[in-house]
Amino acid sequence: MAGLTYRDVGDKVLRAMTRPGPVWTALLGLCISLVVLGGIAWTYQIERGIGVSIKTNPAGWTMYITTFVFWVGIAHSGTLISAILFLLRARWRTSIFRSAEAMTVFAVMTAGLFPLIHLGRVWRFYYLFPYPNQRELWPNFKSPLIWDVFAISTYFTISAVFFLVGMIPDLAVIRDRAKGWRRKIYTVLSFGWRGSDREWTSYLSAYVLFAGLATPLVVSVHSVVSWDFAMSIVPGWHSTIFAPYFVAGAIHSGLAMVLTLLIPLRRVLKCEDIITLRHVDAMAKVVIFTGLIVGYAYALEFFLAWYSGNQPEYDQFVYRATGDIAWMFWAMVAFNAAVPLALFWRKVRRNLALLFLISILINVGMWFERFVIIVSSLSHEFLPHGWGGVSLFGAGEFHWVDLAILAGSFGWFFMWFLLFVKTLPWIAVTEVREGMHRPDEAGGGTAAGGAA
Repeated sequence: MAGLTYRDVGDKVLRAMTRPGPVWTALLGLCISLVVLGGIAWTYQIERGIGVSIKTNPAGWTMYITTFVFWVGIAHSGTLISAILFLLRARWRTSIFRSAEAMTVFAVMTAGLFPLIHLGRVWRFYYLFPYPNQRELWPNFKSPLIWDVFAISTYFTISAVFFLVGMIPDLAVIRDRAKGWRRKIYTVLSFGWRGSDREWTSYLSAYVLFAGLATPLVVSVHSVVSWDFAMSIVPGWHSTIFAPYFVAGAIHSGLAMVLTLLIPLRRVLKCEDIITLRHVDAMAKVVIFTGLIVGYAYALEFFLAWYSGNQPEYDQFVYRATGDIAWMFWAMVAFNAAVPLALFWRKVRRNLALLFLISILINVGMWFERFVIIVSSLSHEFLPHGWGGVSLFGAGEFHWVDLAILAGSFGWFFMWFLLFVKTLPWIAVTEVREGMHRPDEAGGGTAAGGAA
């Protein structure tokens, strides 16, 4: 960031909000097309029944719950980067946390669709709400599925408020430069911000409070999601390590998605001197840490299955490594635990092409992980006569509906992110400026010691 002035930072960020170019328009069109495709598939499923999906007996949870857990996991990196690293005073987060926060909100919005898609009779969705009612359907508050409703809705609320409150000073910057109807919109969104000492004191106090509230949610939300499985007695699910295992995996996949988004975005929007190689390198180091935790959890699961002497549990893990979807199991181990080890080398961490590829492989591997956990356990429980496999690419088993809805979820997520880049500041202008020296009389300003 050497040589940048305060105005340069604002100009570079706000330049992204100008008239859309052909690349952005084409990407948005592609995303909308995927959303439409997913909507057509969902409509077809509602019309024909849930039987058109990959669901079988006994594997009643397959693609949709896999993708639900995947998107909930993607949402965790935003809170990690914006809240936890803020409390730890990791200054390199300033250039990237705004995009991660937006990613959190959009990922939760995407995850929230899948309980409805999985439901089948979506017009009965209000049965999911945990309140006593005249239908004599009394919710079981001991069920982790009820805990899901509270945990994820709370996480979405806190994340959205944290995201919007953090943008107020930057929205005031946009308001002061905008004209016409755009100025009126940003005037409302900035809540009359003037940058006085009193406003900054209140703002920083509120920001610390929200960061403190959001931090335990990183642990609690995906722990609750893991209890959807761990509270049952199904072999491969009933494990005490599921909560930390799922939290580490969620952060692992979320960090990879941040890299997947920001590596091309920093180049397309010409912000390489704001999101520098130093920031990318720091992100890659955190990916190494989470990858080591995930790899340790994989090994520990097999050790516990062997050491416990529980035969159904042991058979379950042998089946994962040698059964119908063994290729997916070994792919997840390679992509999530082995491939990130390459990031120990600094040249790999600073090679953007390799890092982009690794981030994509991690996200593919994390989706595979959720599919392996859910499907292998359901299809290989206690009684052999109830076993039944699900093969992603088996003859006649993988229906186009599942694939179209999966693609539609990615289109939905990226569509909102593209709209966010063009309508709101995708880098925190004020926080980036805080890491720079005060400008001299000529209006200059350089980065303080290379800090973000």
